[in-house]
Amino acid sequence: MKHKALEPQDVRFNSLSLSASGPEAADYVPTEKILLSCGGTDGPDSDNRKWTTDIGSKYLSANAKSITSSAATQDPSVPTVPYMTARVFPSNFTYSIPVVAGRKFVRLHFYAASYAGLNASDGVFSVTAGPYTLLNNFSAAQTTEALNFAFLVKEYSINVEGATLDISFVPSAKAPRAYAFVNGIEIVSMPDIYSSTDGTLMIVGQGTPFYIDNTTALENVYRLNVGGNDISPSHDTGLYRSWVDDLPYLYGAAFGVSYSAADNMTIQYPTGMPTYVAPVDVYDTARSMGPNPEINLNYNLTWIFSVDSGFSYLVRLHFCEIQGNITKINQRVFDIFLYNQTAQPGADVIAWAGEQDGVAVYKDYVVLVPNGSPQQNMWLALHPDRSSKPNYYDAILNGVEIFKVNGTNGNLAGPNPIPAPKQDVIDPTRTRPSPGGGKTKNQKAIIIGCVSGGIFLALVLGFFLIVASRRRHRKDSSASDGPSGWLPLSLYGNSHSAGSAKTNTTGSYASSLPSNLCRHFSFSEIKAATKNFDEALLLGVGGFGKVYKGEIDGGATQVAIKRGNPLSEQGTLCARPALNPTLPKEQVSLAEWAAHCHKKGILDQILDPYLKGKIAPECFKKFAETAMKCVADQSIERPSMGDVLWNLEFALQLQESAEESGEGIGGMGIEEEPFVPYKGKKDPDASLGFDGNVTDSRSSGMSMSIGGRSLASEDSDGLTPSAVFSQIMNPKGR
Repeated sequence: MKHKALEPQDVRFNSLSLSASGPEAADYVPTEKILLSCGGTDGPDSDNRKWTTDIGSKYLSANAKSITSSAATQDPSVPTVPYMTARVFPSNFTYSIPVVAGRKFVRLHFYAASYAGLNASDGVFSVTAGPYTLLNNFSAAQTTEALNFAFLVKEYSINVEGATLDISFVPSAKAPRAYAFVNGIEIVSMPDIYSSTDGTLMIVGQGTPFYIDNTTALENVYRLNVGGNDISPSHDTGLYRSWVDDLPYLYGAAFGVSYSAADNMTIQYPTGMPTYVAPVDVYDTARSMGPNPEINLNYNLTWIFSVDSGFSYLVRLHFCEIQGNITKINQRVFDIFLYNQTAQPGADVIAWAGEQDGVAVYKDYVVLVPNGSPQQNMWLALHPDRSSKPNYYDAILNGVEIFKVNGTNGNLAGPNPIPAPKQDVIDPTRTRPSPGGGKTKNQKAIIIGCVSGGIFLALVLGFFLIVASRRRHRKDSSASDGPSGWLPLSLYGNSHSAGSAKTNTTGSYASSLPSNLCRHFSFSEIKAATKNFDEALLLGVGGFGKVYKGEIDGGATQVAIKRGNPLSEQGTLCARPALNPTLPKEQVSLAEWAAHCHKKGILDQILDPYLKGKIAPECFKKFAETAMKCVADQSIERPSMGDVLWNLEFALQLQESAEESGEGIGGMGIEEEPFVPYKGKKDPDASLGFDGNVTDSRSSGMSMSIGGRSLASEDSDGLTPSAVFSQIMNPKGR
């Protein structure tokens, strides 16, 4: 997708001028681009950006004491550069960096590990940059544990008045063995794209102006590419910002529909808006509420952000109408709510863009979060505005940026987040039947034989959903039939999903299964618990094997144990088994491989070749998002079974709508071509990870059926959604 300036013209609406001319838009070229690998060597990072060692650097304090050290351990998800080395400060230390006066992005990189034999939990310190306090009594170890991050990036926008930027690290005086450290320091000069001094930036709920000028420092706490994939720093607009997928921040089950701009649409930037405000990849993807007006009127499309109390926040929302049917004013109008207050009534993106689609715009708002608990939730919600009777009851969003604004004393530091309490270590010797004649209350537990069950349940259901929608003979439908009338279960209080608990730090997730929460069993213990898999103890048959009732801890704990069937070829949307040990390590688990492909935006390329060209893009995206939700690291982000069914029903409606209109089928960029079996390359990016023993679902030997009818070989005419999901009621499972 290309981006360019608008062609010469003069379109005006509500005092908005879109006169523009010029060549192809270019990225910003920073005056300074300093990437310091603290305690490390020169070399590129995983994004191919070149870092320079600070060893022997002119930036170091001549008299202050510091040591360099390698990290004692490395989490598999942590890049080597710049996180595997650090500079450690036992006392106050300052980097003095010559710069040209002006605004800079300052990014501090932290990986909480043991350096030089020191305890990671003793790394408690403060950081200042010029007159601003960036961090106060900051603990990287506590923050990464609380947020379940493997490493941290703290990003700030600071205006430098003089010719030198001083960044000081001060060990906490409150901890006897405290020290400071840093793994990497970035300084990138930036244009002044977040300031507002003309009185047009308003405080939500108050209607009073808010000013951001050269005395204001900002901390970026969230930056989302809504409806799209992660955008790495090297794919930003020369400012080296990181944009992340919005899916983890969505609230509840009703998370709308994501989509991309049509291939023939070129994203344009209006006059007065620099093309480096946000990359074209932000504007050519979006999330809307969906095609059903009755559903949209009964819920809010909502994101949740945890923020520090007692600060003001600059919220920038990015918009671009990229659906070809939205080209006129009053077609899609919606209200924007921030922190439970109306930020913008009657938002009309086409009106803001001078009645042109494909034109990028953004809107800024300031939210005041009062003092209270250390962190509070900031809700961003969109809802259709009915007052002007628009053509579509819908809403749209392309990107979000949220910045904390410094207080009057120059402070940006908030408290360390509090980790969730840990569960006691499971000790089988502590649980025994009571010696008396009374009955012991059995504890319930489930030993999970396949950690990826959530995604495969969604995949199996999704396969049935797609096949069921491929009906050759349907009842005639008309506008008079009206909508189906189904609504999200969460609207009736039946949903157990909740918002994300993510907070204001960028980082990478580590494993979400602490060792103290896991109990391991030998095969002999499992055989004893199930009396050698006695068929009398059979509870049911699942897609991956049989489930048996068992007892452990002397009968005090009842468990359900699934014995995996190695001949199972479930994994239904990608025409390969869920687990295939013959594949390269990164592809053995279909759940993990699918998540990897989804993050890279190539999930459609591991689709069963037989299904290519038969699934509507909107349906596929909704289905993929549901599956990714099912295997979220944080349990609070995983949907309930009711939510899963609701989203799959929604996907079915999207598929049927596309089929009835005759549009959108096969529009995911999937070319119909002869299938080439995968031969087992080790590079995860060199192949799409098909099993070499599988061609497509028609010849893979999979036996898919509903009510005894084959889905791969028989016509699925007449199947109803109730039939599709009837297997859930069948005690024999799949």
